[in-house]
Amino acid sequence: QVQLVESGGGLVQAGGSLRLSCAASGLTFRAYSMGWFRQAPGKEREFVAAISWDIESTYYGDSVKGRFTISRDNAKNTMYLQMNSLKPDDTAVYYCAADTDGRILGSWPTGTVAYWGQGTQVTVSS
Repeated sequence: QVQLVESGGGLVQAGGSLRLSCAASGLTFRAYSMGWFRQAPGKEREFVAAISWDIESTYYGDSVKGRFTISRDNAKNTMYLQMNSLKPDDTAVYYCAADTDGRILGSWPTGTVAYWGQGTQVTVSS
């Protein structure tokens, strides 16, 4: 059974930082590209960031470029999202996702998102 479990969310003041983690099990983690989406109340789901299977390629949504950094540790089957300079607009539930295609080719997902996590709440106060 495949599981993606996010952690690290919470309440933080504007300008602060958080680090999200996504622990994967039940799949060959290194074969998948991985990414983060977020969804705020009343808004559509928004792409945040993605990373290729071999860590050589990353891709970010425009709203987080320069503030967020995605990474992964294939030995630990875990992906991370370091979020700095947080803004109230970053408030959302953050979801990790696994794409069957391990590459990033100009956008993401490249293939199909096969698995989703349950989400972790991030709240940024002004």
